[in-house]
Amino acid sequence: MTVPLNAKTYSVVTTAHFDRMLKKLALKHPDLVERFEETIGILSLDPYNKSGKYAIKKLQSVAAGEGQYRLRSGRFRFHYDVVGREVVLLYCGLRRVDTY
Repeated sequence: MTVPLNAKTYSVVTTAHFDRMLKKLALKHPDLVERFEETIGILSLDPYNKSGKYAIKKLQSVAAGEGQYRLRSGRFRFHYDVVGREVVLLYCGLRRVDTY
């Protein structure tokens, strides 16, 4: 992925809870590591999905600090908040029939 020179980038950080979830899921789903790297690239460039190119949705009735945005990457879901120029990853999980 190439980054345009004039692009404003965001820093992507994770919480300790997110790190534990990612580590646990990656043991059973090795393809998660590739999806996570792709997610970081997307979120560092366009966390609000202003380009309309990504499967990002602002979640209704979700307060700040609880994962206001969701990025769908394959069968995985990543929830995050945007605070200034920082994207905070809060949740990663597998999409299942009983998820919603």
